[in-house]
Amino acid sequence: MDIDAWVWWLVAAVGLGIPLVITAMPELGMLSVGAVAGAVTAGLGFGVVAQVVVFAAVSVALIAVVRPIAARHSAQRPQHATGVDALRGRQAVVLERVDGDGGRIKLAGEVWSARALDASHAFDPGEQVDVVEIDGATAVVM
Repeated sequence: MDIDAWVWWLVAAVGLGIPLVITAMPELGMLSVGAVAGAVTAGLGFGVVAQVVVFAAVSVALIAVVRPIAARHSAQRPQHATGVDALRGRQAVVLERVDGDGGRIKLAGEVWSARALDASHAFDPGEQVDVVEIDGATAVVM
């Protein structure tokens, strides 16, 4: 039984696509697309050398162009901070004396437990403080 070359290229594309789904490595998907391009080349009647050249060219082009774009997009931080990240840097009003041991503040309309960043410093009720970080359910202020 003689199987056409384009079938082998499609088998290779599927063979590269399965690990792509399992491992989520986009490079395997790009190689799989290159194998599909090799199958199209074989289906058009070109020789083995042309098929391999097309496979290599398409795969390398995709990896060289798409991978840096994808890496650049995945490295970008979201434009808007959410959750506790959105509370860092905000101002709050002291409700109960805040020192190194604890206290209460009003932050973003809610009452939070708080402690001073510098344990030797204390803040009295009514003072404005800046939230440095959120440690669990406690705002660290200065």
